[in-house]
Amino acid sequence: MKLSLKRLFGRSMTGGLDLAEAPTPPSPRSAARKTALVSLALVLAIIGALAGGYYFAMRPVTLKIAVGPANSDDVKVVQALTQAFSQNKSQVRLRPIQTDGATASAEALAEGKVDLAIVRGDVDVPKNAQAVATLRKNVVVLWSVQGKGKKKGPKITKIAQLAGHRVGVVGRTQANVNLLKVILQQYGVDPAKVDIIQFPANEAAEAIKSQKADVYLAAGPVNSKITADAIAASIKDFGAPTFLAIDSADAIAQNHPVYEASEIPAGTYGGSPARPEDEVKTISFSHHIVARKGVSETTIAAFTRQLFAVRQQLVTEFPLAAKIETPDTDKDAVIPVHPGAAAFVDGEEKTFLDKYSDYIWWGLMALSAMGSLGAWFAGYLKKDERDNNSHLRERLLDMIAAARKSETTEELDQMQAEADEILRDTLRCFDHGAIEEGSLAAFNIALDQFHAAVADRKAVLFSLQQNLQRTGAQFRAAGNA
Repeated sequence: MKLSLKRLFGRSMTGGLDLAEAPTPPSPRSAARKTALVSLALVLAIIGALAGGYYFAMRPVTLKIAVGPANSDDVKVVQALTQAFSQNKSQVRLRPIQTDGATASAEALAEGKVDLAIVRGDVDVPKNAQAVATLRKNVVVLWSVQGKGKKKGPKITKIAQLAGHRVGVVGRTQANVNLLKVILQQYGVDPAKVDIIQFPANEAAEAIKSQKADVYLAAGPVNSKITADAIAASIKDFGAPTFLAIDSADAIAQNHPVYEASEIPAGTYGGSPARPEDEVKTISFSHHIVARKGVSETTIAAFTRQLFAVRQQLVTEFPLAAKIETPDTDKDAVIPVHPGAAAFVDGEEKTFLDKYSDYIWWGLMALSAMGSLGAWFAGYLKKDERDNNSHLRERLLDMIAAARKSETTEELDQMQAEADEILRDTLRCFDHGAIEEGSLAAFNIALDQFHAAVADRKAVLFSLQQNLQRTGAQFRAAGNA
């Protein structure tokens, strides 16, 4: 039942006068309105918390990536990826950290200085590294040249003939030397009996012209410009080279899982006749993009998705970008795959709700529990006030019986004044939310009964007073007669 507060003030409480003559108490705030405001504030707080969580979850993340050496194809590809991610306003951004090479990059990752690194698959991969993508595959190219003058020696056509000869390794990285030693050992050639000479890639043409070696080794993509330029320098100074096949490539791959058996297609390095004239068997290894084990699964999944999304955009400027492949997700992979990359490859990448639905659910449950606890606590704090008002209402009911037995109007006026105080206390409790409208309605019924009892008793007392006065007048009149 909806209670009209006007009705509560509409009845006389002091000597039969209308309360309009007395100061009107302030209108109490409805408990339902309080509840609605608190609920609205709670909803807004939840929305704000969700919006804040979404903002922090989706804000751009910058990953540091180690790559080197300077001016290498790897550095150029990473720089192109960095620009593409920035232009596309991607969730994951890159900050290249230049190193001296793949080995230095691997060390930076192992020390936790970077989040990503470009490493060679045949170097010591850090234990905390997990594969994200295969950047490219590299093949080993071995070729011999026929020297001139005093340096002209027997023609070398097989790897087994390398003992006692000089082998020039293109590039300064020790990894290429280690690779040559693996090949020599497979063919039973003692590396100590081979004179290994290293020189930078930009000095390859001069080294070949100076006849510093009898056989040369280069490692890089099939279409590597460094390898192609070195072979072109050999042809220019000494004529068509002889390509040395690694026929035991399968055995090497079996003994060293970081390598794979591969082939150099006929005519890869042009010429007429084609160079090489026939397909040449060799071994290959990969350059990988690896992530530090502690990097978030969500972040790496987003990075992998972006990487393959922009790959085709980079092909025109960087043909090597077309060689980017997904990592090996097998459990026995040489480099274990990062869970984030595996989720992308397997199509199990989680959405925002998939990742945070549990947190949202438990958060709402916690807020609901806190709301209920808060309501209980608020009610507990008002328990004394509510109990006191209950006693006052019982007092008002007792006053109804007392009013019907009152002998004087002075007693009724005192009870009326006490009822006024009870009314003020009741309205104060209602304004504080200690009692609800149902309790206020019950109080109003009791107050109506009290007013009726007072009015009835005053009428009786007034009638008795008139009768007494009339009887007294009759006695006085009789006495005078």
